[in-house]
Amino acid sequence: MHQYSVCLPTDDRHWVPLRRHKSLRKILREHGQLAKFWKAQNLDMVHYTEDCSAVPETNEPLINYLDVSYRYFGQISIGTPPQNFTVLFDTGSSNLWVPSIYCVSKACAEHSRFHPSDSSTYSEIGTPFSIQYGTGSLSGIIGSDQVTVSRGITVNSQQFAESVSEPGNTFLDAEFDGILGLAYPSLAVDGVTPVFDNMMAQNLVDLPIFSVYMNRWEHDSLLFGGFDPSHFSGTLNWVPVTKQGYWQIQLDNIQVGGTVSFCADGCQAIVDTGTSLITGPSKEIKEMQNYIGAVPMDGEVSHAEIKSIGGMPFCTSGFQGLNMPPPAGPLWILGDVFIGQFYSVFDRGNNRVGLAPVVP
Repeated sequence: MHQYSVCLPTDDRHWVPLRRHKSLRKILREHGQLAKFWKAQNLDMVHYTEDCSAVPETNEPLINYLDVSYRYFGQISIGTPPQNFTVLFDTGSSNLWVPSIYCVSKACAEHSRFHPSDSSTYSEIGTPFSIQYGTGSLSGIIGSDQVTVSRGITVNSQQFAESVSEPGNTFLDAEFDGILGLAYPSLAVDGVTPVFDNMMAQNLVDLPIFSVYMNRWEHDSLLFGGFDPSHFSGTLNWVPVTKQGYWQIQLDNIQVGGTVSFCADGCQAIVDTGTSLITGPSKEIKEMQNYIGAVPMDGEVSHAEIKSIGGMPFCTSGFQGLNMPPPAGPLWILGDVFIGQFYSVFDRGNNRVGLAPVVP
């Protein structure tokens, strides 16, 4: 096992500021479209449940791009000269995609679009690309270009998807242009090498890790190649990755009111920056809502506790049902309401996740 004596990368330009935007839930509510969206996506408004088994062809079933409250985005650039895009840094998927200038969908017209002929470093790959999410889909082609994810990191020959079709309204109201996946290569559509894997291969990071700081107030950031002890208290609690696809770990148990109520014999979960809530199998979530006396109100619920991951107690709020059929599921998802309270370090060198309480 690698022992990391250096935490912060030697180049402070490896920081990526994460900016807050309105949640997609709030945008839909302001437009009077939230209930309509839930009905169209077959969501249970009373129990906040989505059944992903209804989408058998789903490549990334864990990502509910409109029903979650995405708040943290960063900027990257692609090509020479650089073309800028706001992306969601997503530990629940592995591909990079942005809209193409040739996209025919209304959603693309509302976002920044990549123009390949304007980049002197672009190479056409031409492989067809399509990906189906729980609440949306897109298709396009694969291209290759240099991708700058921070002032100090430019990845050469990075393959990415240029979307030419984003049907429906799934991405229309999204405040991000595209998504940069940070999960393992096994999740990548078309076998594309993920951005962080190329960072490691091209020796662009000091350590094979990245870390996320979301304190919900200011200075939210993503750090490639290190972690910052000033952002958390105590020591990191390292939890092994149990399956190298998502950042999947084992929960020891789930407690409500100090009593083990779910997952008594352990269960699987993923740490996912691409989901805002904590989700779990609908049966358990319904029982949890009853335990805590949650009242349906546009998807906002009360709080409960998840305790003992690797022997360390944790507590977050906000729940939604999400049924994941085998072989991927059942899974719980620890989204942004969890990461907002616990500094999260994603260690590819040792295949583990480090967690510690954030320092506000």
